[in-house]
Amino acid sequence: MAKDSLYRYIFDGVSVRGELVQLGDTYQQIISSKEYPAPVQTLLGELLVATSLLTATLKFEGSITVQLQGDGPVKLAVINGDHDQKLRGVARWEGDVPATTNIKELLGNGHMVITITPTKGERYQGVVGLEGESLATCLEGYFANSEQLKTRIWLRTGEFEGAAKAAGMLLQIMPDGQGEEGDFEHLEQLTETVKNDELFSLEAEDVLYRLYHQETVKLFDPQEVVFQCGCSRERSASAIASIERTEIEHILAEEGKISLHCDYCGSSYDFDSVDVAALFENATNDNSNQIH
Repeated sequence: MAKDSLYRYIFDGVSVRGELVQLGDTYQQIISSKEYPAPVQTLLGELLVATSLLTATLKFEGSITVQLQGDGPVKLAVINGDHDQKLRGVARWEGDVPATTNIKELLGNGHMVITITPTKGERYQGVVGLEGESLATCLEGYFANSEQLKTRIWLRTGEFEGAAKAAGMLLQIMPDGQGEEGDFEHLEQLTETVKNDELFSLEAEDVLYRLYHQETVKLFDPQEVVFQCGCSRERSASAIASIERTEIEHILAEEGKISLHCDYCGSSYDFDSVDVAALFENATNDNSNQIH
């Protein structure tokens, strides 16, 4: 697979839609920003795949944030994305993290918050308790309760040829009523047989053929998925310039520099006394120009 991609597909004469996402580089960039414990890497991979699938399913233009919060060893896991499949993510934990994929053991008592901010229209937020043992189960509950659409989700993470991979599939009933009773369950059983290595190594067409070779499947053009953080030295400079100069001077006197670290990509931006002086001078000049 040359690129990280999301694929949409439908079945001829059956009111079921599907999605398949295969991620390598995007996942690797997210988990390389910190020394994440293995279970946290797995959780971030599942959440990354889930957010990509959700973004395609909900059909909107704007941004989406899927956030897990809890009182367990993992305090927070969050993926931000948008309709262009530009994604970033981060997690926070305390102490030892148990070697498990059970979401309740990792996050304890917690909830999932899905926030959708469309380019046009009102912001939407849904909150779901972490009742199931897996992220997929929690998401299926979200669709059952909020969308009233039967949905199955498969989330997989692992390694293939020494590289971290994350992938997943989604099946969802469409409300147009085509096909026969039992169609969804039949396709669900076929999809359940998918193997990790197939998802991590095969082209999407080959995965779908192996699963559904007796069905007529229409596969749409893929959408590229990419990691995009959005941090920059310029944004960091603007953040520093928005703070009272006396406070900045105090930090400089103690530390010798101002350091801003991005949790999403691991980048650090350092500003010494010369940099800071230039920042505030530019800010003063900009304000003077606006006044005149």
